[in-house]
Amino acid sequence: MKKKLKISELSPAQLIVSLYVIAVITSTILISLPFAHKPGVEWTFLDALFTAVSAVSVTGLTVVNTADTFSIPGIFILMFVLQFGGIGIMTLGTFFWLLLGKKIGFKERRLIMTDQNRTDLSGLVNVMRQILLLIITIELVGALILGTYFLNYFPTWQEAYLQGLFASVSATTNAGFDITGQSLILFAEDYFVQFINILLLTLGAIGFPVLIEVKDFILSKKNQRFRFSLYTKLTSITFFLLMLFGTFIIIVLEFNHFFKDVVWHKAFFYALFQSATTRNGGLATMDVSEFQEPTLLVISALMFIGASPSSVGGGIRTTTFAVNLLMLYTFARGRSNIKIFKRELHEEDITKSLVVTMMAMFLCFISVVILTASEPFTTTEIMFEVTSAFGTTGLSMGITPYLSSTGKIVIIILMFIGRIGILSFLFLLMPAHKKEPNIHFPKERVIIG
Repeated sequence: MKKKLKISELSPAQLIVSLYVIAVITSTILISLPFAHKPGVEWTFLDALFTAVSAVSVTGLTVVNTADTFSIPGIFILMFVLQFGGIGIMTLGTFFWLLLGKKIGFKERRLIMTDQNRTDLSGLVNVMRQILLLIITIELVGALILGTYFLNYFPTWQEAYLQGLFASVSATTNAGFDITGQSLILFAEDYFVQFINILLLTLGAIGFPVLIEVKDFILSKKNQRFRFSLYTKLTSITFFLLMLFGTFIIIVLEFNHFFKDVVWHKAFFYALFQSATTRNGGLATMDVSEFQEPTLLVISALMFIGASPSSVGGGIRTTTFAVNLLMLYTFARGRSNIKIFKRELHEEDITKSLVVTMMAMFLCFISVVILTASEPFTTTEIMFEVTSAFGTTGLSMGITPYLSSTGKIVIIILMFIGRIGILSFLFLLMPAHKKEPNIHFPKERVIIG
């Protein structure tokens, strides 16, 4: 009875985090099973835990080579974990509840709302069903296209379609894992493979609500007026502007360096892919450590921003970044209310964006300080690793396998927080039934700036 009482006292955020912890433990056990590895592979418990957290958080940072470590059964286990981590624990949970005929009540709906970062309870079960159907459809189409195309690269159709399936799941969930052994460097001059991966990365990172609204728009009747939500407009514009900005700035900064002797179309695809993958992909068509330091700092900033809310990605999220910019613009114009697309933002959302950004900067700063003290790498390499972990991106300058135990633990914590989100992390500290004290004190101004 006491056990039930304790569980019932947990807030939705605390329950969600507990479920993700269970998912990490289960994944660690699954990928540690003997048949999941190739013969002769040896790794420590910390390596297994690191890989499990990276998979559940769909980050892609690894301390081992995936292609050399996992057997065919292990690859399928890893794909399941990536699927589980990418679309969220409650999406798959809802699927199994519906499969078993379980009634999804108020408590379950609150968990779904917390996991998907939603603001209301209405229509959540239908949303979960649509998310699962959309993501599975995208992955299967991607697997079929890539698998068929990979017949040109791999000796057998079995290997080609396995590579295609894994690549599609990894790209759609923005996981950043690969079983080629060298990410997408093998396809550095194959623009078709790059384009399909960019498309899959974008569909996974732009946000599930956006995908659902686009689907509804396509299926809507011609005489029916369709209105996209403010969320879809704001996050989509921010998402693609960041991608364009990243592409442009990488070309400019590397024009006389990495791209000096590269033909224009190859340079463009290098820049475009590296910009797209910073949204949370983690896949790469080149060794990013070959970029100059200013470029690496820009990429770190883009990874810190991350993907859209209610997507497969981490970071502070695109809408948070957009609201911060709008807040600065509005304040500079001498106004107090943020207005955009004939709508006015809620003060609570503005406060949340500021809290998320400040907390994320604090976490990353502390992590950089700890890693600078414990690891023999440059500050740029460490900052790149930290923002990649927090943004659950998975790009690395090659230092991940050489991190100390302290460094691995710091990165594990960052990847986990990046997956559950800053707000869920902060809500862990809140009681299940918070009470606002009905006490007010006289207000007084302080000097700011």
